[in-house]
Amino acid sequence: MMNLIVFVIVGGIAGFLAGRVMTGHGLGVIWDIVVGILGAFVGGWLAGLFGIAATNLLVLGIIAFVGACILLFLFRMIFRRGMVRT
Repeated sequence: MMNLIVFVIVGGIAGFLAGRVMTGHGLGVIWDIVVGILGAFVGGWLAGLFGIAATNLLVLGIIAFVGACILLFLFRMIFRRGMVRT
């Protein structure tokens, strides 16, 4: 249970930071945080496939940040191309 809470908090922070680092049309602060939380889980899953363990907050933060950047990139591509109307 504690790991889930840590993933959500670190993912939210990573999503916020990834939204600031990535340029272009943004999704908004709330959606950046939500995508960051999802990115933390996706990044953790991908890191597990490569044998990388999130043993401390720094490693988890980096994994969450990279996952958030990847998901933000994908979401922005979908929204930019008009596949999803807002």
